[in-house]
Amino acid sequence: MIESILAFVFGLLIGSFLNVCIYRWPRDLSVVKPRSHCPACGKTIAWYDNIPLVSYAVLGGQCRHCGARISLRYPVVELATGLLFFYFVLTLGATLAALKMCVFAAMLVTLIFSDLEQRILPDEFTLGGALAGLAFAAMVPMRDPYSLMLLWFVPEGMAQSIAAAALGALLPALFLWGGGWLYLKVRHREGLGLGDVKLVAMAGAFLGLGGALLALIAGSLGGSILGYAYIKATGKDPSTYELPFGTFLGCAALLAALMPPAF
Repeated sequence: MIESILAFVFGLLIGSFLNVCIYRWPRDLSVVKPRSHCPACGKTIAWYDNIPLVSYAVLGGQCRHCGARISLRYPVVELATGLLFFYFVLTLGATLAALKMCVFAAMLVTLIFSDLEQRILPDEFTLGGALAGLAFAAMVPMRDPYSLMLLWFVPEGMAQSIAAAALGALLPALFLWGGGWLYLKVRHREGLGLGDVKLVAMAGAFLGLGGALLALIAGSLGGSILGYAYIKATGKDPSTYELPFGTFLGCAALLAALMPPAF
């Protein structure tokens, strides 16, 4: 249990950094310099005002200097990351498998909120995440039965694990890209961004073919149902409104990661 608690605290700290990535990367800003500052007044945020969860509660969700509201996204990202780290270490132990899933979860949290706010899925976490998934496959065996069934001819071990991760990244991404290409040909306008395709590839590299397909199906259903309901409720024009599809895909990928292997 002590490892899980430490993972929770570490997750809170990582979540604080993820908030910087969510705000800066879509705006092509450095995540290193300058130091964290209030977007409203530009004042540098002191370390004691940057403690995950605690500082937000103490300040009442407002900037100490100008009183501007601090987005609720900040504590939500910190808490979500901490809880995900706690869960994976609790269920998988202090292992490389837990580290793999914590890295995956952290990147998904960033992508979910980045797409929700800016409609941008940074390559640092989509393409970079896909490469990370392949690297982890060399250290943590990929046990996805669908990928392994199709790769029966590849010798067991590291080669098969990496091949399974590559297959999980490639096939669902190609399927999604093909759907977007078909939509463009039929409707003569883009209905899907390449960022969504890269996100599915990243999910497949970590989860394998079965997990990526589950994320793709669940994300598509969730995006269609909830997105349509939101458009109708707000009276937006469905022909021009840009649905944050990456947010739905990211949430579905998290769901797939949390599901037991038997599911």
